[in-house]
Amino acid sequence: MEERIMGIDEAGRGSVIGPLVIAGVVGDRRSESLLRKMGVRDSKTLSPEKREKLAEKIENTASDVAVLKVGACKLDSYRKAGVSLNHVEGMKMAEIIGYFEPHMVQVDCPDANVWKFTQFLKNTSKGERNYIIEHKADSKYPLVAAASIIAKVERDREIEKLREEHGNIGSGYPSDPATMRWLEDWMSRAKEFPVFVRNTWETIEGLKRSRSQSLLSRFFRL
Repeated sequence: MEERIMGIDEAGRGSVIGPLVIAGVVGDRRSESLLRKMGVRDSKTLSPEKREKLAEKIENTASDVAVLKVGACKLDSYRKAGVSLNHVEGMKMAEIIGYFEPHMVQVDCPDANVWKFTQFLKNTSKGERNYIIEHKADSKYPLVAAASIIAKVERDREIEKLREEHGNIGSGYPSDPATMRWLEDWMSRAKEFPVFVRNTWETIEGLKRSRSQSLLSRFFRL
């Protein structure tokens, strides 16, 4: 029986708008070779058009593909309950692993402490299997790179839907000036942000503090 290998990666971890998307791609050693020949690599090094094309090829090449999306309001709920983002990712990765029970799991580690995250994922997942959990695994293992592409494509599609309905929200990341302009504009017109904004993120809390200080100083000037 061929060894079933699953690569796992995410997209949207550092975003302030939209979902966190976690993808798992299952294959074997032959799949790894085919993915390499296709040009599958870390999604950050590819154009959106190239990612879309490769995502379709990955779907046709992999044994299985799974995608989990964790919405902004759900991420806020986890944070309020004291669950760290690393633990959220570990729990969702364990769900994906449970769907397919691979022999080996390769993960692009989201935690600065690789050992700590490895122990958490092993304890959260059921069954015995081999784990390769490393930083920048998407640049070393074809199935992890494939998962990074699938996750990025799915997240980009979610962001595009939000753009169509709510205007230019940018990429959803706080480093994007378009995203920050959209957030500031929304805050100037409404008391609360919509459900697709991660209200418990420091970016939003900082904007709210700045807004409150501005209103307070305006009050004292009157």
